[in-house]
Amino acid sequence: MTLDIYTYLERAGIAYERFDHAPVFTCDEADAAVPAHSAVQTKNLFLRDRRGRRHLLLVTTCATSVDIDAFTEQAAADRLSFGSPERLMKYLGVTPGSVTILGLANDAEHGVEVYVDAQVWNAAQWKVHPLVNTATLVIDRAGIEKFLKETGHQARVLTIPTRSASGDRSH
Repeated sequence: MTLDIYTYLERAGIAYERFDHAPVFTCDEADAAVPAHSAVQTKNLFLRDRRGRRHLLLVTTCATSVDIDAFTEQAAADRLSFGSPERLMKYLGVTPGSVTILGLANDAEHGVEVYVDAQVWNAAQWKVHPLVNTATLVIDRAGIEKFLKETGHQARVLTIPTRSASGDRSH
């Protein structure tokens, strides 16, 4: 059974603004698809450790170029890499290109750890996919917090290590 995220959000009392658009696969496409809005455009990375025992969802901004090696250290993980499409479907119920914090509604077993960049966490509103990449929802941070409480997930908020254009680490 496929989760109806709109019904889920409405039952939880979480308000959102919805923008339907053509499928988007990059941050630039997502920015172009949604009218000028002050909400932060989120970028979501679904990662797994070397043995496939830990699964992490990293929520950051589109402007952030994540230093995966440094984040691996921050998360006290063992060599992180991107999760396969099969793992993505198993844990978050989404396909590549549609990764979203709202996928945690499908993680009833709490197999996914959530890490959120402080830049995103401190934003008043977030742009997120509603389990598909053909729409974008704008949800305020109070709604995101309520959603996490509803799903039983706790966000670990931190400053995500980044790589500069030259490949140097920065924070």
